Amino acid sequence: MSAFARRILVGVFFCAMLGAGSNAQGWHHLGNVQHVEVLPDGAELTAGAAKVRITAFRDGVVRVRVAPQGKFPEDFSWAVIQSPQPPAVRVQDGPKEVRVTAGDVNVVVSKSPLLINFVDSTGAAILEDQPTLPMAWDGDSVHIWKRMPADENYFGLGDKAGRMNRRNRSFTMWNTDEFGWQESSDPLYKTIPFFIGLRNGGAYGLFFDNTYRSSFDFGKESADYFSFGAVGGELNYYFFSGPTPKKIIANYTALVGRTALPPLWTLGFQQSRYSYYPETRGREIVATYRQKKIPLDAIYFDIDYQQGYAPFTVNRQYFPTFEKMISDFRSQGVHAVLITDLHIKKDPNPAYTPYASGIQRDVFVKNADGSVFAGPVWPGDSVFPDFTLTKTRDWWGEQYKDFVGMGVAGFWNDMNEPSVFQRADKTMPLDTRHRLDDGTWRDHRAIHNVYGMENVRATYDGLRKLQPDERPFVLTRAAYSGTQRYAATWTGDNSSTWNHLSMSTPMLLSMGICGYSMVGDDIGGFAGTPPADLLTRWIEVGAFNPIYRDHTAKGTADQEPWVHGPEQEMIRRHYIELRYQLLPYIYTGIEEMTRSGIPFMRPLFVEYPQAKMEGDDHNFLFGRDLFVAPVDTEMLDAKDFHLPPGDWYDFWTSTKVAGQAAHLVLHPQLDELPLYVRAGAIVPMQAVVQSTSDTPSGGLKLRVYPGDDCRGSLYMDDGHSYAYQKNEFLRIQYSCQVAGNSVTVSSKVENSTFQPWWKSADVTVYGVASAPKQVRIGDQDTRDFRYDNQMHAVILTVPGAAREWSLQINY
Repeated sequence: MSAFARRILVGVFFCAMLGAGSNAQGWHHLGNVQHVEVLPDGAELTAGAAKVRITAFRDGVVRVRVAPQGKFPEDFSWAVIQSPQPPAVRVQDGPKEVRVTAGDVNVVVSKSPLLINFVDSTGAAILEDQPTLPMAWDGDSVHIWKRMPADENYFGLGDKAGRMNRRNRSFTMWNTDEFGWQESSDPLYKTIPFFIGLRNGGAYGLFFDNTYRSSFDFGKESADYFSFGAVGGELNYYFFSGPTPKKIIANYTALVGRTALPPLWTLGFQQSRYSYYPETRGREIVATYRQKKIPLDAIYFDIDYQQGYAPFTVNRQYFPTFEKMISDFRSQGVHAVLITDLHIKKDPNPAYTPYASGIQRDVFVKNADGSVFAGPVWPGDSVFPDFTLTKTRDWWGEQYKDFVGMGVAGFWNDMNEPSVFQRADKTMPLDTRHRLDDGTWRDHRAIHNVYGMENVRATYDGLRKLQPDERPFVLTRAAYSGTQRYAATWTGDNSSTWNHLSMSTPMLLSMGICGYSMVGDDIGGFAGTPPADLLTRWIEVGAFNPIYRDHTAKGTADQEPWVHGPEQEMIRRHYIELRYQLLPYIYTGIEEMTRSGIPFMRPLFVEYPQAKMEGDDHNFLFGRDLFVAPVDTEMLDAKDFHLPPGDWYDFWTSTKVAGQAAHLVLHPQLDELPLYVRAGAIVPMQAVVQSTSDTPSGGLKLRVYPGDDCRGSLYMDDGHSYAYQKNEFLRIQYSCQVAGNSVTVSSKVENSTFQPWWKSADVTVYGVASAPKQVRIGDQDTRDFRYDNQMHAVILTVPGAAREWSLQINY
């Protein structure tokens, strides 16, 4: 090579390095490893003044911490509740690299400079530091850059708008009151700094446990790497090995906590608006539901039920018999949910006890000078509880005593980002101080993103103390990772547009894979008035969301299911009724979700990671066995989609669709939502009821769809108490086998300490090509069955179905 060529190459190399370095200008990057200390659970590496700890947390979970000045802060997390139980760890210290092997996770650390790479058992890269950009800090800020393979996609971060795939976009994590958000709006209400990387069907997960304002850039800055970091706090992240998304989600939710089993009524239809007042209007709404026989389980009251918008008060002019109204609704199977925003009106009148007692007990957030911070919200000047203190959370929980005594069933903690009016940043000043139990404090930069979480923690714990044997229902707008332990959530102040209906599904799916599974949106949209067809389509898909709540803003038109005339009402009633028919399937799936962490409403790639379906943002699975393809556009084009691998049955016609990832092109009418059942599913259902407080008529209804891996399950308990934790529940596993022209269905009881409302089971077995020659229940032949030639189904009743039984059909 000539000298000239060498000079050109050197120049190119220098420019490339300068370009890479310019992206990290001002950052102090980790240098070379100078010392390796082997720890019982991993290794601590020294690079200059900095130290890096790589430790096994659990099997499949590795933690990385960086201390720029060599001193790690006290190990504390608002999110992590799981204690470390590391597998056996082996550390190999070589001249150029350090290898840490912990269970199925392999970490290779390059020494010059310090770069962390996660590899599989063959040595193939899973997740690697960007070679030219080691981990770094700049003052209080910390940052990490990772290589970004060209074929890797990224999912997670909670309630971000737009496509589920985060690649080629950047995001800010800072809980923000964002009324009327749109596709490009960011940040939004929640901070969930967890994502899944997916490539060629294999996956890994990463949780950046940092409560400060943080950022994630998935290739917007560079096509070569993605990055994340924060303006303060610790550089502290958890790596989750795959290869399946299910394993990652299970391990992540075990780390930060899973959703508690909700009361059964919260899975019914819920009606809300800002606001139902006066009392006569609320009563009229409930009465109309009952008169029109549209099922309903909850009605919400927004801030207008309060006196001057002051939390924990009742406006007696609007609601003269508030307590009786709550009681009357209960007697009709309707549960009242009250908004209780977290701000407390700054009212020196001793009669307003929340403020008076809060001042007396010193429970409010302070300014930097030690005075109580006050800011304008709905009631005017308001003060804010210091939820990072145990004594404050205890005090807050006590405020619910009167409402609980009235029979109020649930509480809605809104505005808890926290939102403060008349400020450009929409929140309290960053130098306000939040006290901790050990006598120290943190400024608002550190606490802002967990403030809403600690608010609903206080609510949840307070309700547990007031009603120890009743499952609370709390709804929150703001959250940090782990908030699902205390509250359900929704996607905030959306709009009544087709675009917002289309955006709702990917947002809910993203929340689910981030551990937040009890989630919904404002059916019909909050801002604005939806046209008739939009509201109908939204109610249709809402039947397959975990939280099913119709909600709208002040000043909009009525948005109850009966508006827009009898044709629209009939369609909407049909889907609300279907929701109630599916409650045995839904409640069973939700209970499993609380144990596994796998969301009930889930993206296709969670169940079928190898099928290359991660690009499908709008169709989803409701449990393992129902495939939902909502119509979410006003355009008249065909609904064009692929079914997941395997055979499926049309839920409405029982027509079997065979083949791997069948391609369907449909033109659904307004009353049609494409819905398919996995061949191999056994789906428990029930008759329509007007409320979960009602007892369904007839027996349990079992729909059997023969196919591969044919199984289903049923879980039941009393639906409201903690008796299930004392082993008072019913759990039955169902299975079926197909052999030639014979189908056998079996029931295996795993636990029977709870007596269900039904004695018999009405069983429908689909896919039976001709009328049966023989039907046997146990060892007895029966002629008490019906064959539906059009549906290719056998229908019969199994008596005493809460025990183990078998059914054989020969045709």
